[in-house]
Amino acid sequence: MNRCLKQILLAILSLLLVLPVYAQGPISQLLQPNKEKSIQPVAPDPLGRETPNGTLFGFLQAMQADNYVTAAQYLQLSPARRAAQGEQIATQLKTVLDSAFVGSLRAISTNPEGTPQPGVPPEHERLGTLSVDDTEVDVILVRVPDSNAGKVWLFSFETLAKIPEVYELVEAHQVETHVPKVLVKWHFLGMSVWLWLALLIAVPIAAVLAWILIEIVVFPLMWWRGLRKQPQLADWRKVSGPVWVVLGVMIHRILVSYLGMPLLHRHYYFITARVVVIIGLGWLTLRLLSRGLDRLRERAIARGSTGTGSLVLLGQRVAKAIIVIAAALGVMGVLGFNLTTALAGLGIGGLAIGFGAQKTIENLFGGISLLGDEVIRVGDTCNFNGRVGTVEDISLRSTRIRTVERTELSIPNGSLATMNVENLSRRDKFLFNPNLGLRPETTADQLRYVLSEARRLLYQHPKVETVSARIRLAGLEQGWPVLEVFTYLLTRDGNEFTALREDILLRLMSIVDDAGTGFAFPSQNVYLSRNVGIDKARSEQAEAAVREWRDQKQLPFPDFTPAEISEIRDSLPYPAPESALRREIG
Repeated sequence: MNRCLKQILLAILSLLLVLPVYAQGPISQLLQPNKEKSIQPVAPDPLGRETPNGTLFGFLQAMQADNYVTAAQYLQLSPARRAAQGEQIATQLKTVLDSAFVGSLRAISTNPEGTPQPGVPPEHERLGTLSVDDTEVDVILVRVPDSNAGKVWLFSFETLAKIPEVYELVEAHQVETHVPKVLVKWHFLGMSVWLWLALLIAVPIAAVLAWILIEIVVFPLMWWRGLRKQPQLADWRKVSGPVWVVLGVMIHRILVSYLGMPLLHRHYYFITARVVVIIGLGWLTLRLLSRGLDRLRERAIARGSTGTGSLVLLGQRVAKAIIVIAAALGVMGVLGFNLTTALAGLGIGGLAIGFGAQKTIENLFGGISLLGDEVIRVGDTCNFNGRVGTVEDISLRSTRIRTVERTELSIPNGSLATMNVENLSRRDKFLFNPNLGLRPETTADQLRYVLSEARRLLYQHPKVETVSARIRLAGLEQGWPVLEVFTYLLTRDGNEFTALREDILLRLMSIVDDAGTGFAFPSQNVYLSRNVGIDKARSEQAEAAVREWRDQKQLPFPDFTPAEISEIRDSLPYPAPESALRREIG
């Protein structure tokens, strides 16, 4: 019994030792029939034939480098035929592509699976057509397996079978048969020298033809405007430059179409032409926008809407930035950049810039709000928290101020939008509010005389607002009487205000002098025996005049009667008769 038990234990132990060995062999495969084998990665094709775009451009570049062996690898031929006729067929295919291909190289798919096309079988790609006279042949690529590179795209056997027929038709239309053999034989950057010379010669021809077309259009218009005695189109010359560039490129492209340039060079030429046209159109748009908005701004300023003019100026700068960005995106699209990715990047970058440039955006919208509300305008003189200056420019970020010290002060628009701005240019009149202190010994009747004559002066002066004009005894400061003058001078010009203020103050000094008194000074007077004090004669004369008013019950206090004010209003000659300006006015 023990012996049988030992044999059973030895068998189980042997089985446990043997199973791991078989688990790595066929038994594991039987136990796991659904386990997939590991896929070996396929190396990329060194010739770039994974996409239709790579096949076409790879073939053209190989032919341009005279590498016929490599060029034959892009053709769907048997190994024997590729070795025997590969160079000949590749040369003929290159010739017919250069001379008769109709299609857009930019539209050729860059997808390894190609692009589904109506009427084209799967794993086939139609690049375009070969068109000569009445013959048209489709250029078809086919996707075939390759032992080293998986699946690759090749020029289909059906297309290659029709190449000799098209080649014969192309040779009959060759321009090179009329060109010296030396120029045809020599090549520079993969193209005959005569073609390079033809491209250069076509540039001045296109420029002259474009200029002639412009003059044909403009001259009759200018002649007609001259007959009607209307202003000539002087601004036309500002846009004639970009128009001339765009027309010149278009004419040059038409001339080049007759030269039969190689397909690859023609592709690069068309890209360059499109870039120049986009730049020219952007340039033209900038000129037209600038001129149109300048006229709009001038008309707004002429109507007195200076704020609208400033807002137009800000909008013009924003529009110019948008046009430049649009032109740059157009150039990038022509050069083959993926605009979807670029726009997505601009969106993400815009968010990042928005967070990082909050102050700049705040300044931008602050400037727009300032111009929209017409708080300030270019040319206005304002007080900015104690700094007085004239607004010289309102840009996208800041406003530039020319201070009275002739320094330039730049204030961010965001800060300016929240600042208390005093616009000095918008006042309709100037406040005239001096305080006049008279000598302490001035009598009450002398004060009455000064007050009466001063009021008469304010009512008579044509540049003083009669309704608001007043002069009152405001108080006794340290023993001397203080007269407060409050009125508005009818002018909006600062220089004229200073002249009016000077004139009125001089007249007030004469009235005080006629009253026999004088102005008080913050000083101590020491009276000596030779100091006669106030003018007694004039003082008595002023007091006599007041007594006369009192006796006749014509004392002008608290004010003149409305009839008297109406009678003497604006009767004072200004400028004074002895003024030099009075002689010029007369």
